[in-house]
Amino acid sequence: MKNLTVEAGDERYDVLVGRLEDCRSRLLPLAAGRPLTVVTEPKVWGIHGARLQALLPCDPVLVPEGEEAKDWPHLQALIGAFAERNLDRSAAVAAFGGGSVGDLAGLATGLFKRGLPLVHIPTTLLAQADSAVGGKTAIDALGQKNLVGMFHQPRLVIADVTLLDTLDPRQLRAGYAEVVKYGLIRHEALFGWLEGHGSALIAGQREYREEAIWQSVAAKARTVEADVTDRNGARALLNFGHTFAHALESAAGLGTILHGEAVGIGMILAFDLSAELGLCSHDEARRVRRHLADIGLPTTIAETGVDRAALLPLMRADKKNDGGALRLVLTRGIGDAFLSEGVEEQVLAAFLDRAA
Repeated sequence: MKNLTVEAGDERYDVLVGRLEDCRSRLLPLAAGRPLTVVTEPKVWGIHGARLQALLPCDPVLVPEGEEAKDWPHLQALIGAFAERNLDRSAAVAAFGGGSVGDLAGLATGLFKRGLPLVHIPTTLLAQADSAVGGKTAIDALGQKNLVGMFHQPRLVIADVTLLDTLDPRQLRAGYAEVVKYGLIRHEALFGWLEGHGSALIAGQREYREEAIWQSVAAKARTVEADVTDRNGARALLNFGHTFAHALESAAGLGTILHGEAVGIGMILAFDLSAELGLCSHDEARRVRRHLADIGLPTTIAETGVDRAALLPLMRADKKNDGGALRLVLTRGIGDAFLSEGVEEQVLAAFLDRAA
């Protein structure tokens, strides 16, 4: 069992990377003597619910699978389920599923009675390596990705790589894109390690999965600690490729493209734009594209089928923008991402028009 402590301002919590069964002693006190309320998807509960119930009594609340869960009606229904159970602020709620379950449960627990304790037990590579850590919560609204949300830090995160054994291959590859992100923004050595071991990780090599998750969580924890509420620019680096990605997801119809798939394309676009602006070499941009393609991820806008003309208006709504400037996370090379002061709209429009 590996244990990493995240210091998020005044809040402090552990991320445990190991088997779920070894974490029973950490879960029992958080349940506060009542069945643990578990927000989960029907598929996840059907496959893995028995493992969790074998550790402590559970009361599952089922929400839809994937991006469909992240909307106003499901947020309202989940808060209603908390009210029906008369949950108080001493007993935790567990988010047991992928990133969408974590986003929805995180927002609902943050809002209900001004904050219930939250435990993340992520079941996807994307959630274990990225979204379960850091306290960001959100739902989609008005056709835009993650438009409504808040920061609500968890009390505990448990990442059990054996839960990934039943993961759909497409979901696994999508989650891998977020692992690659950590190599690209600050850790060139991690990206080189992934080039050597990524295929084995995807194929099921558990020790490689555990190492990738551990490295990603450690990298994210350091970034979150430096910028807990995403105000000073340090945490913006975690959105490398995401301005493009969120626009692609919205233009395609939320849920059509997996988030990690869009992030992979977005990171390639960020490298290609950086190369065109003379910030990094075209060889490095090609290296990133080649690795993601070797893993089996889409690498071009054309593969998504979206209308390119829809992307720029959606990118204007990005949360990093300031005073009308399009502040993209760009790169000087692998492991050297930075938040730009702004990219001129006509430059970005011309790039999007000709990008692969």
